[in-house]
Amino acid sequence: MKTECVADISMNSVLAEYSRELYKQYGLLMVDTSYGTGRHSITNTEEHLRKYAQKNFEPSVVGRLTGTSTITKMYCKDARITGSSFASDNDGAVLNRQILAYMAAEPVEGMLTDVDDNIRKLREAELDTTDVEAMAEANQEEIDSIELPTIINEEGEEEEVSLGNPADAVNSQRGIGVLSLAARGIEISRASTDLSQYASKRTKNKGTGLRDNEEISLSEKLLIDEYYCEKCGRYGRELDKSLLKYQLEYLIYGQNSDYRNLEKMTQTLLFWREASNFAYMLGCSAKQSEADLVAGALTAVLLVPELKDSVKWSILFAWTFAESVSDVNILLEGGRVPLFKSDSTWQLGLAEMLLFRGNIGKKDCGEGLYYKDYLRMKLGMTDLKDKTLRFMDIIEMDIRRTEGNREFKIDHCLDTFCGELVVGTSYGYEVKIERVYGYEE
Repeated sequence: MKTECVADISMNSVLAEYSRELYKQYGLLMVDTSYGTGRHSITNTEEHLRKYAQKNFEPSVVGRLTGTSTITKMYCKDARITGSSFASDNDGAVLNRQILAYMAAEPVEGMLTDVDDNIRKLREAELDTTDVEAMAEANQEEIDSIELPTIINEEGEEEEVSLGNPADAVNSQRGIGVLSLAARGIEISRASTDLSQYASKRTKNKGTGLRDNEEISLSEKLLIDEYYCEKCGRYGRELDKSLLKYQLEYLIYGQNSDYRNLEKMTQTLLFWREASNFAYMLGCSAKQSEADLVAGALTAVLLVPELKDSVKWSILFAWTFAESVSDVNILLEGGRVPLFKSDSTWQLGLAEMLLFRGNIGKKDCGEGLYYKDYLRMKLGMTDLKDKTLRFMDIIEMDIRRTEGNREFKIDHCLDTFCGELVVGTSYGYEVKIERVYGYEE
């Protein structure tokens, strides 16, 4: 009975030495087996277990002063950890189990349904697979393949007449990049880091396989995403404590700087918005008629009627691009853009499209989704294994910024362990006890 009591007290005492910063920032209970020293080893925890066991066999202060002892004269002969489970085991299954335990009491069902519903709508409309840029390039190749009439210039040389396609003014901006186009006057974080020193890029410490299996359902994946949104910063909601400010974007793209992660996200937004806006264009006879009228006038003057349809579509593609850049700008400015446009939520007229960089900056479409909602959709569409590994990086980035944790490593954070105590007495008797202890039993 004495051995049972000491084992319970000692093993719980080991678990009581959980990383305070890990709990404070992320609500996770794990023991940093380096104990802030930078020397990561399970033998450190074995020594703590042995110390706690021996302390509980020693006489009280009064007993030591009076020279008395217990009737059994028991002491700890040996203490070993024969099994262990660390946060990163099984591709982070242990970490995800603790996250789900943390989120168990969160009333987020409605929010999860909204995210799942938005992802379903996006995929059903094929917004994530419809490459409007490729269509525009193919259409431009058709235009370039047809020879235009030539004239003799002032120098007496023959030169091709310019088509004067208004779409060219827009298309010339495509190479600038959507972030540069859409983020005019917006301050962007320039934080960056060397990813090679973090968990996702290095060989990780592994335990022996205690409680490291976790089957994750679809609803649980969404719940883990909700945890990320609660604990991580993002564009528009940066956290002072964090190294990389756009942490949710890092979970999705895994780039080494805030700028590159945000750039990737705006490229995704542009892809989705072009697919959605082009679908609207296909159903809008009024805008098609405007483009057809301009294309007809241009090609009639140059006597190249065979180019009319191609020029019309080039105008529609350019119009779609300009509107989509405007959408990204609205989202970055904190406004709303619906997943699918209507006549009332369309922003740019044909004339405004020609000088679209000067016409973007409207703050809201009046309805629709915010940047954070689009970000949640992309987060939900990102592979869980990738997100889990990158979240380990984020934990390490931020914990290492705190006092006494400069060498913190998530793969040396203990969740569950199997402890073995060998107890002897002065009379020569011996007993061995083995127990498994963890933060969830």
